[in-house]
Amino acid sequence: MNLLFLCTGNSCRSILAEATFNALAPEGWQAMSAGSQPTGAVHPRSLALLEREGIPTQGLHSKSWEDLPQTPDVVVTVCASAAGETCPVYLGSALRTHWGVEDPAKATGTEEEINASFEQAYCILRHRIEAFLALSQNDPVWRDRDALKTALDRIGEQTP
Repeated sequence: MNLLFLCTGNSCRSILAEATFNALAPEGWQAMSAGSQPTGAVHPRSLALLEREGIPTQGLHSKSWEDLPQTPDVVVTVCASAAGETCPVYLGSALRTHWGVEDPAKATGTEEEINASFEQAYCILRHRIEAFLALSQNDPVWRDRDALKTALDRIGEQTP
């Protein structure tokens, strides 16, 4: 199972999701992240948060959806602008779902308020990733593409 967490800038939410998924996923499952218009850098607060959570950050970088090492089975958009974009043709066969999360990079206020925005985004994404991973591979949902899409869409509506 290969997942792609997609966002426009690939600096915060999709990076948080990629690293968290890879830290929690069973062997043989892998997440990637990318952006349609990558910023070229991972937000330092994303890296700091992941490190505080004990999640490896080595190798994380902002990258384009045109530079993926493999074609994903599932594409999870985490920002509204990426959800509305037309994906490249080679992603056409991938199952798509939307797990929208507010962009912590746009947070303003005190250091504590900005950090809280990053924490909130991470908690929402982690909760959804854990719900996805809790779907047993023996569950019939895995044999029915429409049922899997419905399950993934429902996960995208969950909040911790």
